[in-house]
Amino acid sequence: MSIEVLVPNLPESVSDATLITWHKQPGDTVIKNENLVDLETDKVVLEVPAPESGILGKILKNDGAIVVGGEVLALLEPQAVEASPTTATTAEPEQEESDIPLSPSVRRLIAENALDPSVIKGSGKDGRLTKTDVMDYLHKKTLQEAQLIVPAAKVQATMPKETESAVTAMPSSSLRPEQRVPMTRLRAKVAERLLQAQQNAAMLTTFNEVNMQNVIDLRNQYKERFEQKHHVKLGFMSFFVKASIEALKRFPAINASIDDNDIIYHGYYDIGIAVSTERGLIVPVLRDADQLDFAGIEQSIVDFGAKTKNGTLTYDDLKGGTFTITNGGIFGSMLSTPILNPPQCAILGMHAIKERPVVENGQIVIRPIMYLALSYDHRLVDGREAVQFLVTIKECLEAPAHLLLNI
Repeated sequence: MSIEVLVPNLPESVSDATLITWHKQPGDTVIKNENLVDLETDKVVLEVPAPESGILGKILKNDGAIVVGGEVLALLEPQAVEASPTTATTAEPEQEESDIPLSPSVRRLIAENALDPSVIKGSGKDGRLTKTDVMDYLHKKTLQEAQLIVPAAKVQATMPKETESAVTAMPSSSLRPEQRVPMTRLRAKVAERLLQAQQNAAMLTTFNEVNMQNVIDLRNQYKERFEQKHHVKLGFMSFFVKASIEALKRFPAINASIDDNDIIYHGYYDIGIAVSTERGLIVPVLRDADQLDFAGIEQSIVDFGAKTKNGTLTYDDLKGGTFTITNGGIFGSMLSTPILNPPQCAILGMHAIKERPVVENGQIVIRPIMYLALSYDHRLVDGREAVQFLVTIKECLEAPAHLLLNI
């Protein structure tokens, strides 16, 4: 009797998924729990494992199909793998594949571009290929191909008239390439949510600047001891998370959200950290961030970075959140107006730290300054609250003792 391969149950916030790639074809031998197909949602890529060992029968949903939880993807014919005549021929390729473990996002890139993963050097743990490795390889490959085109054009330009006809002219369109590709589910969802934020919220942004000298001095003084004790580097984000939580406690409306005609005040602090990826913007969430110390925050951020790079973020990592922090400074941004992450009513934007002249005690001095931006929903947050919230963050960062002594 055939066994149904089903779409796994999807979270309440996810209505459907897109079938990306089948890793097996009808007639192929499969082993229990071996990944058969990748499904992409608006948040993560899901793997669908084989429920039992056997032979893959009929595929009912092809690449690109939209599927929902519980829907049948394929039929599996149960059969002992040891007794299968195809096992011997497939054992060696399976072993070779296991030498280069691939995440769903990496497998998709490999399949879409018909690449051989064995020729790409992996930078992940134990030589694991990451999506960045594949993107870098594709970028270098594109540059190499482009370099082959230009010399050919130069050679033709310097040839005698009588031999020019022997060289086929490169169509001008080949020097102006275009590629039309469908949006990923994640990119489409990001676009939808950002448009929703602009259309459904009275969004304003207030700005301030913060002198980072004391934070930098404190970090430089203790970063080595911090890393030796906690085995994680002391970054700036933990200071901003702590400062934001202190400000959220003083101004609870900024930690709230609107649900129709109701205001929901959250008695917890789940802080989203916006991360830019090749697939689009994602926001992993630090649960109960107020209960984490500096080391816990930094370690969580490192873990999110590793999961993002390897394509292993889960729904639990991404769902919810009461307030978001985004750091455009890592890309060199001086100033920006971040867009709300619905249904949250505020988002803090960090920017690049630059040395600037400031006046202290009547003297002009050079200090490391960062511009801060707070975008907020004016339907729920008044301008006074938004300004005082940002001033609180500024005070906490300019006098880090506030954070350490909880004063």
